[in-house]
Amino acid sequence: MGGVIITLGPDEALRRFKALGLKDAEQHLDSYTQRGIFGQLEKGDIDAVTFQKKLSRMVGRELTFEQCRHAWLGYFKEVPQRNLDALADLRRKGYRLVLLSNTNPFVMSVILSSSFDGHGHSLADYLDAVYMSYEMKALKPDETFFRKVLIAEQTSPSECLFLDDGPRNVAVASQIGMRTYCPANGEDWTGRLYEILSE
Repeated sequence: MGGVIITLGPDEALRRFKALGLKDAEQHLDSYTQRGIFGQLEKGDIDAVTFQKKLSRMVGRELTFEQCRHAWLGYFKEVPQRNLDALADLRRKGYRLVLLSNTNPFVMSVILSSSFDGHGHSLADYLDAVYMSYEMKALKPDETFFRKVLIAEQTSPSECLFLDDGPRNVAVASQIGMRTYCPANGEDWTGRLYEILSE
């Protein structure tokens, strides 16, 4: 999701968490795999309410769900329309589109809402299935995440093309037999994707 469908801007997330009072935000936050309570949230080891309480204790004041969500959403810089157009086109052509994302309930409360694309659609409207780390109880690049999705989708790795801007995630997907493509965060991957599918 982040870095492929949505362009990431991690500096803004750091700024927002620091504004909440988390002075050492860099020690906890990462564009790919979070640490501490941030990682626990995205792996599903703690829920949003527990995270909110723990972060409140860390910063020394009571934080609301909305404040936590605003800070998390700092990661997302923009949603290029070309990406959404490509997803819609691929589905029309009969491809099954599945999302595997290291994410959390704060982020997904917006991503899965009708306000996501500015046209009354959620990200789920562009996909056939959404697999979120906090529900799967695993984080990429853990092979477990990939294996669980393959089982749920009743498919084999050789039938899959995996896109991710994280080299470690792509490496694991490749090791288990998936075809892979690793565009840089914010790169226009649409043309190359169609080339790969036509090969």
